[in-house]
Amino acid sequence: MAAPRPPAPSRKALGRLSLPERNFVADALRTETVGGVLLLLAAITALLWANIPALHDSYESVSHFHLGPEALGLDLSIEHWAADGLLAIFFFVAGIELKRELVAGDLRDPKAAVLPVVAAVCGMAAPALVYVVTNVTADGSLAGWAVPTATDIAFALAVLAVIGTSLPSALRAFLLTLAVVDDLFAILIIAVFFTDQINFAALGGAVVGLGVFWLLLRKGVRGWYVYIPLALVIWGLMYNSGVHATIAGVAMGLMLRCHRHEDEEHSPGEHIEHLVRPLSAGLAVPLFALFSAGVAISGGALRDVFTEPETLGVVLGLVVGKTVGIFGGTWLTVRFTRASLSDDLEWADVFAVATLAGIGFTVSLLIGELAFEGDATLTDEIKAAVLLGSLTAAALATVLLKIRNAKYRRMCEEEDRDEDADGIPDIYEQDEPEYHLRMAAIFEHKAAEHRRLAEEKAAARHALAEVAGRAGEEEHRRA
Repeated sequence: MAAPRPPAPSRKALGRLSLPERNFVADALRTETVGGVLLLLAAITALLWANIPALHDSYESVSHFHLGPEALGLDLSIEHWAADGLLAIFFFVAGIELKRELVAGDLRDPKAAVLPVVAAVCGMAAPALVYVVTNVTADGSLAGWAVPTATDIAFALAVLAVIGTSLPSALRAFLLTLAVVDDLFAILIIAVFFTDQINFAALGGAVVGLGVFWLLLRKGVRGWYVYIPLALVIWGLMYNSGVHATIAGVAMGLMLRCHRHEDEEHSPGEHIEHLVRPLSAGLAVPLFALFSAGVAISGGALRDVFTEPETLGVVLGLVVGKTVGIFGGTWLTVRFTRASLSDDLEWADVFAVATLAGIGFTVSLLIGELAFEGDATLTDEIKAAVLLGSLTAAALATVLLKIRNAKYRRMCEEEDRDEDADGIPDIYEQDEPEYHLRMAAIFEHKAAEHRRLAEEKAAARHALAEVAGRAGEEEHRRA
């Protein structure tokens, strides 16, 4: 009779990252954090510009100022250029991120990918369901069901930077992977649900352009002077096709090679992402926010957010739907698989990150404009709801994360400790004999130094005692 097969080992959900993945996540989030702060400043500037009476007209004039070649169908307003043009850069980076996650990151391993994918899907389905239920019961419009489904990673990181909280690397990676999967589904939503009429000639031209782009990459052709003009042509054709122009950015990002050859330190996708991400996070997204977040805010407008079913659905979707969806998806995945939560974390930590993911800004604003295109009043109200919902989620996350901040600080210090000063955190070297030999040498050096100091102190005390003794004898002699 065959011996019973031993049970499979339990995987740790949200466990320690590999060192390359940890370094990549740290670099990516460092840029996104700076971009998030700029995004926050741009949003505040937009609100001030649009709500100060003396400046309001200038905001409207600049936002609706048209420029571009009309013969090519690109005579667009500044606001339109920001939404369709600059955000294509943002989605280009999102495409590279997604490709990298699929071939070199967490998503390449189906077992590891289950948790963030299920959490992200639930984190998009629950807000949409909350919006639909809110509007069905109150007889509102269902057109905005997709508005509260997106998470803005840059805005979330800006909140962390402002409140001075540093999440452990496992939670930061979880948040980043959530955002990547979130962006993928947002792209699909935009492509499928917000394409009304298609110009097949322009779409065919865009597809041919993408084919040329792919062929040049496979042939190893290099030079920005080749790819940037081609990318602009593809973007223009995609815009005129009726499919949202940002899809062109995603498609080109997905075509880049993101796995390394033996002689490469970085893959082409990683190299280009490193170059373009600052442009996306530091310029494209903040400028989009500047011309999209400028909505009129008043006591009546804020009151209407909680009385209109469409706007209330957005707020509840972001604050309640996102939190419940991501937390519930994570809990269900751990409950019905062999995974178990990392020993260093608790479910309160997952709940706090799920609340932080309720910050939906950039893509939510974009989808809001697409969902209620033609109704300027309702579009502005939806934008106000996105802002209010995101701020509410940020406030709740701030409270929850601050409660756990002392623990996070200790975990981050432990993750970053490098006592042997070799540039690699000690937790990644615990199984290497060379590390322990280096540490033994360091401790021996410290012990020798302490012995030397102890001997010097003992000698000093002995000298003082001799001086004191001689002084006492001298006093006795005089007496």
